[in-house]
Amino acid sequence: MKAKQKPGIVFQPQVHRAMQQGIYKLVSAIRPTLGPLAGGVAIDPLNVAEVLPEYLDDGGLIARRIIELQDRDEDMGAMLVRSMITRHYERVGDGTATLAVLFEAIFNTGIRYITAGGNAMQMRRYLDEGLLLILKALDSMVVPLVGPSALTRLAYSLCRQEDMAELMGEAFDLIGEYGRLDIREDYGRVLRREYVEGNYFHGGLFPRIMQPEESTARASVENAAIFLCDFEIDEHRDLFPILQMAKEANVPALVIIARNLSEAATSLLVAHNRMNLFKVMGVKLPGLNAEDRMGALDDLSVLTGAKAFVKIAGDSWVNIHAAQLGQARRVWADKWQFGMVNPGGDPRKVRQHVQRLKTTYQSLLDLEDRKKIQERIGSLQGGSVTLWIGGFTEPEINARKSQAQRAALTMRAAVQEGAVPGGGLALLKCKSVLETRYRRAGSVDERAAYGCLLEALEAPARVIYQNAGYEPGEVLAQLNGKSSLSGFDVVRGRVVNMMDAGILDSLMVLKSAVRNAVSTAALALTIDSLVHVAAPEMVGKPT
Repeated sequence: MKAKQKPGIVFQPQVHRAMQQGIYKLVSAIRPTLGPLAGGVAIDPLNVAEVLPEYLDDGGLIARRIIELQDRDEDMGAMLVRSMITRHYERVGDGTATLAVLFEAIFNTGIRYITAGGNAMQMRRYLDEGLLLILKALDSMVVPLVGPSALTRLAYSLCRQEDMAELMGEAFDLIGEYGRLDIREDYGRVLRREYVEGNYFHGGLFPRIMQPEESTARASVENAAIFLCDFEIDEHRDLFPILQMAKEANVPALVIIARNLSEAATSLLVAHNRMNLFKVMGVKLPGLNAEDRMGALDDLSVLTGAKAFVKIAGDSWVNIHAAQLGQARRVWADKWQFGMVNPGGDPRKVRQHVQRLKTTYQSLLDLEDRKKIQERIGSLQGGSVTLWIGGFTEPEINARKSQAQRAALTMRAAVQEGAVPGGGLALLKCKSVLETRYRRAGSVDERAAYGCLLEALEAPARVIYQNAGYEPGEVLAQLNGKSSLSGFDVVRGRVVNMMDAGILDSLMVLKSAVRNAVSTAALALTIDSLVHVAAPEMVGKPT
């Protein structure tokens, strides 16, 4: 354990030297993972009972494992990079190694200029202008991904496993950019998939007396009427108006969706089902908090055409009538979820509701909020896929599952915004735009900023080639004069058409990496002093 250190303030030139060393150490732990023929990193096990070190080839997880450097000044630089990488990792899942390499290249070149007397604030201004040019150039290269073949090629470039890539490509061709994809552990030796028909929600049957004899089986009703509310129904008498109205309306089956049903209320429904009248099924309203439950009420109301009875609005169903019930041709439920086939809501209203959710999704920045909206859209659009990930050992299963989850996150981003040539080629092709501005630069600071970006855009490709055992300078020389889609395939060892070879990057992921690298490096270059407190461990280290 480190000895307690005194508070203090550190000034230049020690600030840049120490931060540069910290950045170098953290990025050096991630750099070997970039590219299809990259290596990995061995990390001491977190659990003292484990003997073998943890092997990681994921830049985001590696950054998370590094929580402190011994030197406090260097730790400042390392934790700045760590925070940047983990934010990017949580949002888009992939591209962390590219981000780290880009950031270090920009920072190192910028430090040389500032040390020679350059102005950091002026340089930051031109770095931001260059960032906009790079993002615009990347947008011009985008190619939409259409059909299972293109999606499978992208998946293979992400996971390098043919069986997983084929399943992922098939899954995203079916569910699209917002569809529901569940990735679960399996104890078989092969990968398999399962398609779920209809609209699918998390929220299973109420207590086991409502389920079939086997807990893994499903209960199902045909031509069901839907009663929808967010109430906790404690008194069984509260169900009398609903059951009486359903009987008078001659419904074939009734599904009650509520926040909770008491044991007495559930027993009433079980007794009712034994009378051989219409069947009744009770399922839980999706959502773990009030906000999620209100979202589920809105979705289910639009989807089925049911009136949502909301407690906070003072609603009561004492005088309920049949027009307030929704419809679905079939409803199924098991212990964990329920689904509907051919719900009876107005298709036009459903489309409008989905479009509003898509607009909300695009405006959100928080990963968890985006994920919730995406799941709601997927449930409304219908259809879902479950991928079961197997393997020979528990560590292998966990590693493949983690790899599939990262690939799925990147593929969803690629389906939304398209793909660009991979292998570092897209960034190399952005150089032509910056070279024009470099030649026309009106000040030394502007020229330095564009020169910094030009050097950095080569860095990811150079690392990919070097990690695969090639001399970066020789490979880049082979690409001179080639077409815009010609890049070097390090697996085959030759120049290929990157799109035809399936070597692709998600546009959203790459733009996020570039944006984070440039903006964070520009900020880091303007840091002039470091302030240390007496006991940083009490303030709260990053998690």
